[in-house]
Amino acid sequence: MVCLITGSSRGLGKAIAMSFGRKGHQVVVHCKDKIKDAEEVVSQIKEAIALKADAKNFTEVKNLIDIVIKKWGKIDVLINNAGITQESLLLKTTEKDFDNIITVNLKGPFNFIRAAAPYMIKQKSGHIINISSIAGMKGKAGLSAYSASKAGLIGLTLSTAKELGRYNIMVNAILPGYMLTDMGINSSDKAKETVLQESLLKKFSEPEKVAEFICHLSEISGITGQVFNLDSRII
Repeated sequence: MVCLITGSSRGLGKAIAMSFGRKGHQVVVHCKDKIKDAEEVVSQIKEAIALKADAKNFTEVKNLIDIVIKKWGKIDVLINNAGITQESLLLKTTEKDFDNIITVNLKGPFNFIRAAAPYMIKQKSGHIINISSIAGMKGKAGLSAYSASKAGLIGLTLSTAKELGRYNIMVNAILPGYMLTDMGINSSDKAKETVLQESLLKKFSEPEKVAEFICHLSEISGITGQVFNLDSRII
């Protein structure tokens, strides 16, 4: 399979790319600007390429998709993983910060889906997996913009699943849980403590385990329009 993982130069995205690579799939390691990090990931995978694109810019995204199609002729799996966050109370969140988070976390996946879907429709197959968050289901104080973006991504997942199902294209969302990636580590100690208190297993999610689930899900047919919670916190 040809698998494109956005934001895969580090963190969960890197773990997903490595998981697909270990299974012998062709992997597209995407980044916005850290091409050296992306190329380092590529060096550990048998068949892979590193490509840059600003997820917020549809033209750049479309150009990236066209390069993948030219090289491998198809895109079987699209994982929309790239995302950002910023802890800030609603009344202290600037319009600029809100717009930036919404644009990266929601418009970014929209751009990649819009660019890749026509090729999936032609091949009458494909699987799109959007990385959302439990914050998009429950909300979280101090993360109004992030929660809104991830809730929107769930809505985009469900609507896209209904539109593309007729073409044998599956669209699902994953709530990976709190991980100690760069994003998780930089959160406040209070946020980490709250997660552990709410966790039934009293531990954080592991990127490698989440990546294994995503890789397995991508290989299963007949499942679409679902939101999978890979966490021990109850929604």
